[in-house]
Amino acid sequence: QVQVVESGGGLVQPGGSLTLSCTASGRAFNRFAMGWFRQAPGKEREFVAGVTWNGINKRYADSVRGRFTLSRNWDGPVLELEMRNLQPEDTAVYFCCTAETLATVVSGTSAYWGQGTQVTVSS
Repeated sequence: QVQVVESGGGLVQPGGSLTLSCTASGRAFNRFAMGWFRQAPGKEREFVAGVTWNGINKRYADSVRGRFTLSRNWDGPVLELEMRNLQPEDTAVYFCCTAETLATVVSGTSAYWGQGTQVTVSS
């Protein structure tokens, strides 16, 4: 059974930090690209960051570049998103996804998605 599970969401004050984690299981996901999307209330789901299976090539949305850092362990499908200097506009449900290529991840057409984890930035 394929599972993509996110964790680490929560409430944080503006300027604070939070780290999200994602684990994929049920297939050879250690050879798959992985990434994060987010969806704020009333808005469409948008790409946040993605990385190739070997952790070498990374892509970030302009809105998070320099504040968010993506990392994954080299031998497994575990992904972390370190988020710094969070702002109220970062409030959203964050979804992890995985696909065979980074291009597929970035396009939002991954076949495998988690249920999402809520991140709320508020004072």
